[in-house]
Amino acid sequence: MANVGIFVGSSGGVTLGAAEKLQELFEGSELINMEEDYDGLEQFDDFDILLIGSSTWGQGDPQRDWVDVLYEMQNDEPDLSGKKVAFFGAGDQKTHGEHFVSALAKMEDVFKKCGAKTGFGYWPTENYNYKFSLAEKEGKFCGLAIDDINQGDFTENRVISWAEQLKKEMGIEDD
Repeated sequence: MANVGIFVGSSGGVTLGAAEKLQELFEGSELINMEEDYDGLEQFDDFDILLIGSSTWGQGDPQRDWVDVLYEMQNDEPDLSGKKVAFFGAGDQKTHGEHFVSALAKMEDVFKKCGAKTGFGYWPTENYNYKFSLAEKEGKFCGLAIDDINQGDFTENRVISWAEQLKKEMGIEDD
């Protein structure tokens, strides 16, 4: 089975909650909280598949624990070729609908620049009500969009469905 690393930056706990559910759904996966468990870029080397989680802040920016990491990635360009990467994260489509989950797109751009294979886990934009998102690409979000503030009743089912989608797209076998 593929070695799955779930890297998450979360300030309010919503994205972390999704990461914990993903850890349950991807047996044998490892959860790395960016604030507490992240040691450096070489940590990405330990995994075949990276599930990257971040809430969106400000003008569509990634959560604060990702800022230095992404800056370092842009400058050092670690070799992530061969890594399959998917993105997930929380946003607020009503209060911050002008940048809803835009951090996912910013992160995807950085990981892609480092050679990672992205494009997994693209999620439908239907049933969301937002003004704009950098994460919307060809009619889908470039990862799982979570809005626990306005659509909390959907979160668990969305995470479960997304995990099933990823397993098919990435060729991950359930044990």
